[in-house]
Amino acid sequence: MIKGLNEMLKNDFNIHIDNQDLLDEAFTQASYVNEHKGQNLKFYERLEFLGDAVLQLIVSSYIFKRYPKMPQGRLTRLRAAMVNEKSFSTFARECNFNKYIRLGRGEEKAGARDRDSLLCDIFESFVGALYLDQGQPTVEKFVQQVIFPKLDEGMFAEFFDHKTELQELAQAEGPVDIDYELIDEFGPDNDRSFKVNVSIGGKLFGVGVGHSKKAAEQHAAQQALTHFDTEGDNLV
Repeated sequence: MIKGLNEMLKNDFNIHIDNQDLLDEAFTQASYVNEHKGQNLKFYERLEFLGDAVLQLIVSSYIFKRYPKMPQGRLTRLRAAMVNEKSFSTFARECNFNKYIRLGRGEEKAGARDRDSLLCDIFESFVGALYLDQGQPTVEKFVQQVIFPKLDEGMFAEFFDHKTELQELAQAEGPVDIDYELIDEFGPDNDRSFKVNVSIGGKLFGVGVGHSKKAAEQHAAQQALTHFDTEGDNLV
């Protein structure tokens, strides 16, 4: 049993996996199994295979319903950005999954615990275990907590054209100035973030953050769009 893992899942995500062996398998690398051959342990790769398929389905269904006017090509690119190694390793770190992985001594010394490829695999294998133990509705609840909020936070802003949408709505009744202003840069050089304000007619309507100026502007435009009423043609 991996100490503290089920407690963390309960406290952070209101999840309890009944099959402890399945949960342990999801967080166990082959190197650990090889060093404990007498314990009849299993490692995560089969669960990873299943979790990948489950995540593909849930994410595809969600973005298909959320963006009814988005063409197939853009849906495909958005899904690819959400369901990949970079994204899943980020989610795994935010869930603190790296703290619970069982590794062999050599892999531990080599820094595998912080390796993107392993963290991606563990995230997928956990979803596979969760699916087998609790079913798809529980997986959907977990994904709604961990992945889908990133759409509103601007993590995938480059796949949307919020700036054009904002311009069309703001200028529906005539020309109006829309200005984007870079107000801050922060973070290390290899992971820089940018903060941008968007003003319409001289009034601040949105603030966005992204890992590029373009992404930050798209996020700011997304935030500004919330100032339009439900009819979509008036600022409120």
